[in-house]
Amino acid sequence: MKILFLVTAYNSLTQRAHIEVTARGHDVSIELAISDKVMAEAVELYQPDLIIAPMLKTAIPENIWQHHLCIIIHPGIKGDRGPSSLDWAIMTNTENWGVTALQATAEMDTGDIWSSQTFQMRQCSKSCLYRAEVTEAAIKVLLETIERFQSRNFVPEPLDYRQEDVKGCLRPYMRQNVRAIDWASESMSNIIRKIRAGDSQPGVLDTIYGEEYYLYGAHEEDSLKGTPGEIIAQRYGAICRAARDGAVWISHLKKRKKENQSFVKLPAALVLGEHLKNIPELPLPLYVSSTDRTYKEIWYQEKNNVGYLHFDFYNGAMSTDQCHRLRDAFLDVCNRDTKVIVLMGGYDFWSNGIHLNVIEAAENPAEESWRNINAMNDLVYAILTTNTHQVIAALQGNAAAGGVMLALAADIVYCRRGIVLNPHYKQMGLYGSEYWTYSLPKRVGTKKAIELTGNCMPMGTQVAKEIGLIDDFFGENHIIFQKKIELIAEEIAKNPNYENKLTLKIENRLTDEQYKPLEDYRKEELEKMKINFYEPDQSYHTARYNFVYKVTPLKTPLHLAKHRQIGHTLEQCALLPSEESIKIHYLDFEQTCSLAQASEQVEEH
Repeated sequence: MKILFLVTAYNSLTQRAHIEVTARGHDVSIELAISDKVMAEAVELYQPDLIIAPMLKTAIPENIWQHHLCIIIHPGIKGDRGPSSLDWAIMTNTENWGVTALQATAEMDTGDIWSSQTFQMRQCSKSCLYRAEVTEAAIKVLLETIERFQSRNFVPEPLDYRQEDVKGCLRPYMRQNVRAIDWASESMSNIIRKIRAGDSQPGVLDTIYGEEYYLYGAHEEDSLKGTPGEIIAQRYGAICRAARDGAVWISHLKKRKKENQSFVKLPAALVLGEHLKNIPELPLPLYVSSTDRTYKEIWYQEKNNVGYLHFDFYNGAMSTDQCHRLRDAFLDVCNRDTKVIVLMGGYDFWSNGIHLNVIEAAENPAEESWRNINAMNDLVYAILTTNTHQVIAALQGNAAAGGVMLALAADIVYCRRGIVLNPHYKQMGLYGSEYWTYSLPKRVGTKKAIELTGNCMPMGTQVAKEIGLIDDFFGENHIIFQKKIELIAEEIAKNPNYENKLTLKIENRLTDEQYKPLEDYRKEELEKMKINFYEPDQSYHTARYNFVYKVTPLKTPLHLAKHRQIGHTLEQCALLPSEESIKIHYLDFEQTCSLAQASEQVEEH
């Protein structure tokens, strides 16, 4: 069946929907809803059997929905209407929420209901909820809707507020006067809810030191006290503001737009700069309880000869400083008397590689890009050369670009079922580093490595396992995934053959090093990255600017819009580089084979 996605952005939910629908044998093409004309053109060119909008912030034109069945995936329960669905659910502390598949009609969110799912709300940010519970529910309603449409005998349910299970209502767009915080009178929990309801967009507008900023990334703080509204501490880029009954950490700020000047979201301390010169920096010990209510990016737990290193960076972006701190933490836990180290990443994201927002805000973005990629490489090198432990990468959330390569530095890679992987750099105008020319071909082979880094398409966990990119995936949710990881890690730690396996790992790394040193891979990658950063070709700097400022694309990329690919070459559509341009040096061998045998395999490939 031919299915057209009309979307505002090719975001995480759209990517997951693309993966799931394609995996079921359907032909999917995607069009960014840049204008009514563009959407109408897409329909005319593709002639879809069904149109689905997994994430759409604008209305589908009447001349489309009158002639084609159009399904809107709405992040709300039955009867919920309006553009701020999740915002209101979080603000009102709703216990249960849901996702509904609605048929597009003249009036927004009032169409017949094709499917609905509910879930229990967590105390977390809107973006965190969206990437987990909302996404899982959305995929269920989307797939059920497709099945019902194919059956040709399903009759959708008209929206009827008299029905007992229709508990939603029409809510207006949530404006800043509703989100506004009264620091003198509001409780910590209420402030937290307001900021979380606006994360990652649009944020909560507030005044700090006489300037207006949008607030993001709220965390509770139980120990610190002060005058409500006052900034009383800072930690690794976050600021802590006192509330009536506690305090609130705010990790990120964005200056309010002035005339024609726009600003990007950045770590709060970086934005406030000299204003914080007298505010104390309060570092957090690495060995801290995960239940402590405070702001923490990196922390460590230990149990049954297994160490769990958590790193939860906002939106998965890793700045130079964050890379350095994580590397130091990793080297620290390598000295612990344990057998297995599990790299847990964060709840939302494992990692998305270098911090493009911080780079964009730097005085010299090229220099900061260079510092950041070298810091990432230092971290990856520390993991690749670990000879004291078996290392597991446990991906609870999505990963992209250098974040995927960071995971491949571990000995074993496990993913939570349903996360999305984007193992490529090219859309950002980058060749890539993090030793990917060593670790990626070693797992998937040269041909597949070129394909993955060239076609710029997201990948689901099923395909990732089939091609060898990851070792396995499991867990319908984070809790199940974490429990399974614990069982696996403890089993490895107590395995009678542990020492033999560790010795074999060390020997294999030495064999690889003799064939080609890691330093050579790094040098070759960085030579190309230096061109991306410093040469006149500005594709990286332009792509980065468009990304951080959320510049609307002028057209849908060809590799997504199948209906616009006629007359274009495969390379133009798929963004595939030539094998010569990649120059991957491939080494793929069985753990017990000799260097001579490995050399023969290299020649074959």
